Amino acid sequence: MITQKCPFFNLCGGCKYDCYDAKYRESKLTELPDLNFTQPPIWGRAGTRRRADFAFVDGHFGFYKKQSKDIVDINNCPNLCDEINAVLPYIAKLPWTGSGSVLITKCENGIDVTISADVPYACAVFKESVEKLPLQIIRFVWNDKTLRQYVEPEIRFDDKTVKYPPRAFLQPTIETEQILRDLVVKYTNGAKKVADLFCGLGNFTYSTKATGFDIFGNGIGRDLFKKPLTVQNLNQYDVVIMDPPRSGAEKQSKELAKSNVKRVIYVSCNPNTFVRDQEILGRGGYKMTVAIPVDQFVGSAHWEIFAVFDK
Repeated sequence: MITQKCPFFNLCGGCKYDCYDAKYRESKLTELPDLNFTQPPIWGRAGTRRRADFAFVDGHFGFYKKQSKDIVDINNCPNLCDEINAVLPYIAKLPWTGSGSVLITKCENGIDVTISADVPYACAVFKESVEKLPLQIIRFVWNDKTLRQYVEPEIRFDDKTVKYPPRAFLQPTIETEQILRDLVVKYTNGAKKVADLFCGLGNFTYSTKATGFDIFGNGIGRDLFKKPLTVQNLNQYDVVIMDPPRSGAEKQSKELAKSNVKRVIYVSCNPNTFVRDQEILGRGGYKMTVAIPVDQFVGSAHWEIFAVFDK
């Protein structure tokens, strides 16, 4: 474990724990809920994050200070991948006006920058500055307006390449994404028909040859919060994969609890909503047979949970 310190720790509010501290794992374990895990945690690595949400206010660009709306000026973050850090100094020097957020994402073929701002349109000076940014930045979007695009950004899931729309959901690191995908593939092995709910761009869909469902992404357009798959829909599948947002999958879990689906694979980024949905599935006869914590959000208090429920 590297024992250098993050120079911004306790200044910016991005991390609760210093991901480079020698006692990082010991500290992070205190956030792990008691869920009868079947194996020890899988640890992510510092310096591998492929996306980050920055902020800009009154000409300053960086992360918010801890418990504040003031900005810590940032042009290099030790928890981010090298490709993002290489372009951060140029992005930080842009003539920022107003306020908003800046999502920077490392894609397969370059860097994508998407801004959500209180000002509807970028000014002429800002547009001129964007044109001078390094060529590694292949797309730059202000609200819904594309200011610059050399090629359309792409994301790769194993051997499948897909287009990356602005602000689409992605796992924070490629390494932990692959770990989760390998686990999902392992526990869907032998299934004849698989459904991937909240499938996003298809992280699990392609590798499992699943039918994907989501509001947004490469699957079948369906809002699973407003219109979950019914028992009749679900009973045609041997295995159902769920990777919902932090709010969980309460309505969908209630339908699953009444179904004949033999196995549910649940990938959760929120232990609280996971426990709620676990109880719902349990009342329907499901037993949690696998539970693995994954330190996917390195430096934060958050844990990812990979779980398998069998009926």
